[in-house]
Amino acid sequence: MVKKILLGLLAVLVIIQFIRPERNLSNDQTYAVSTKYEVPNEVAGLLKVACNDCHSNLTRYPWYANLNPVGWILADHVNEGKEHLNFSDFTRRPVAVQNHKFEEVIETVEEHEMPLESYTALGLHADAKLSDAQRQTLISWARAQMDSLKAWYPADSLEFRRRRPAAQESHEEEHEEHEEHGGADDD
Repeated sequence: MVKKILLGLLAVLVIIQFIRPERNLSNDQTYAVSTKYEVPNEVAGLLKVACNDCHSNLTRYPWYANLNPVGWILADHVNEGKEHLNFSDFTRRPVAVQNHKFEEVIETVEEHEMPLESYTALGLHADAKLSDAQRQTLISWARAQMDSLKAWYPADSLEFRRRRPAAQESHEEEHEEHEEHGGADDD
């Protein structure tokens, strides 16, 4: 019985090797952060080794990404990272969002939330383990970009406002109309 279970598991492991996740290899840099903002070589190097695998359109895949289900987990991780911040698609976003993303870079690097500990654990991606000086370089760069935005744009255009769900907006509009009519029902 145990032998049948093990053979079944082995068969499943072999079969799933043929179901490959899509790879993040487009390297489309049309809207890259460097098309609008100054990215010094030192910063570009830090972004390349510590950020871009999960936050750009080009991931350097390790050998174990070829083994499923690990490949699926990595693909999901990269897709999630790009949803939060994509340096290759950075300037396509509204300027308020760009400003907010620089703010998030500062916060996550300062708080040692990025790069993720799991990314540098066990000696994997050792070059992505940032020193305090490297962290400060990234933080200073992001602050300088925010300062340049403040110099070029009115303050209110840099305010990041989260969109409210449409249902909430329509409910608030109905409430405002009701208040305008003195709270009386129209019968």
